[in-house]
Amino acid sequence: MTTTGGEETAVSEEKSVQAWRVCAASVGAADRAAAEAGVRRAYRQAGLDEPEEVMWVGSPREAVTLIRASRDLGASVRDTVRSLPWAGERERLQAELGAAGWAAHWAATGGRLWNPTQALVDRIRAGVLEELAGGDTGSEAAQVRLVLLEAVLGQHDAPWLAAFPTDGGPLEGLAAVGRSAGWWWPFTRVAVVCERPVALHRDEAGRLDHGDGPALAYPDGFALYAWRGMPVPAGFLAELPGLTPERIRGEENAELRRVMLEYYGYDRYLSDSGARPVHRDETGTLWRVDLDDDEAVVMVEVLNSTPEPDGTRRTYWLRVPPSTLTARAGVAWTFGLAAEAYAPVVQT
Repeated sequence: MTTTGGEETAVSEEKSVQAWRVCAASVGAADRAAAEAGVRRAYRQAGLDEPEEVMWVGSPREAVTLIRASRDLGASVRDTVRSLPWAGERERLQAELGAAGWAAHWAATGGRLWNPTQALVDRIRAGVLEELAGGDTGSEAAQVRLVLLEAVLGQHDAPWLAAFPTDGGPLEGLAAVGRSAGWWWPFTRVAVVCERPVALHRDEAGRLDHGDGPALAYPDGFALYAWRGMPVPAGFLAELPGLTPERIRGEENAELRRVMLEYYGYDRYLSDSGARPVHRDETGTLWRVDLDDDEAVVMVEVLNSTPEPDGTRRTYWLRVPPSTLTARAGVAWTFGLAAEAYAPVVQT
């Protein structure tokens, strides 16, 4: 079987994407020997002396704490080690492929990994900032944020690494660290390198999501908790199995209340909380529960017109906008129609 140059390129791009997708999501102990060799290789490729020492930390939080407390690491060489080699490779590929070719290449490689990976990077940064700076919005937060932005992202540089050659070229050292470890900070004297996470849980949309413990955890105890992408406090998830309508109504944080409602189930909540039917017609029943400082929960109860094998008919609950006034309008909205346009011959 023969392949064209275009097919070979597509196959190569796909292999690169899949390999770096795995690296970005890798958990477990870093390959310290390979990572340290990659760090030293990256320094040499950047024209720098190798660092005198490679220091290991358990998480980005520990790295920021260490860096802020240390005075003998030397100056940051992140731009020399990371930014300049990447800029050079991008300029080379753009010249080789042209503007349109480069755009297509990025879309086929790094662009496919960018959103979920960058979302994870942003969450880690936000989690570290919250733990180390709390509610501070002044110099303390600015200093923590600056250290975070000085990181080379290791495995989370996967989108960029997927778009460029990494065997034998200027990015070889950076790629070796990316395959072997987490974030790292290059200084003239010392390189500070993070372990990878020990746990990572995401939903089908790529959002952090875990109902039983941290969605992301590092070996030193730094962890992020989330429910379908929504950040939640550590103790919040343990409370979910014992929820009651009263507890849900009493939650002052509207975003956490929505998580509670999703977990508890909107239909169950309506049933258990004394919701009032506000409209009935041949399409179903419209129910409404008003919530303090949040939009109302409004749902249409619909009885399936097609019997189940045992002869029973299943009831469905469809959440609709709070402004919905009739059951027909609610059902129509789920089909993207106005109420007057919804006129099914047979309901299914």
